Amino acid sequence: MKQKEKCVVILSGGPDSTTVAYWAKKQGYQTQALTFNYGQIAQKEIGYAVKTAERLGIPIKIIDISSLKEIYAGVTSLIDRDIPMTADFSQPIIVPFRNGIFLSIAVAYAASIGASRIFCGAHRSDEPFYPDCRREFYRAFETAAKLGTEQEIPIESPFSDLPKSEIIKEGARLGVPFRDTWSCYLNEAKHCRKCESCTNRKRAFKEAGILDPTEYQE
Repeated sequence: MKQKEKCVVILSGGPDSTTVAYWAKKQGYQTQALTFNYGQIAQKEIGYAVKTAERLGIPIKIIDISSLKEIYAGVTSLIDRDIPMTADFSQPIIVPFRNGIFLSIAVAYAASIGASRIFCGAHRSDEPFYPDCRREFYRAFETAAKLGTEQEIPIESPFSDLPKSEIIKEGARLGVPFRDTWSCYLNEAKHCRKCESCTNRKRAFKEAGILDPTEYQE
């Protein structure tokens, strides 16, 4: 890799994408971060993404697409408070084509600033449940990006072959301060402990054999 090659990292504020940001910086990329306000209940995750960018000394853009909540109302519990939040995977947890929307914006941004590739935090544990977290989706989107920009902009997930627990291990090696990441689908002072994302976070730390520094509600 050429030193100071530009990349765009889609940074949600969660442990997976935060680990990707640390990895990209460690690899020597001139890293640019994007985070999104898509009308999600968990607005706190945006602040955690900004905190990560500041700690790494990389620029971050907050993209306001919060009007999407008008589309997703009645569809997903991540946006609509009237839909019950569950501890296990359920259809209302899916935000349809969310990653497709994020990637469209990331491709436009990468093409505009001359970034050579896009990194995201998708991983093996998500693939069975989320269509837009699967590698075949990213490969297809990469083809569309090339046709739409006439540029080669690879879209990669550095840890796509790993389960979430292994990403936690990698993050620990890179010095990721996991206390300063946010997974919960709610927006309380502490992680709720009960939603599907909190459940996955707790399980990943346990399987990784790494102390979970997260503050959970009792």
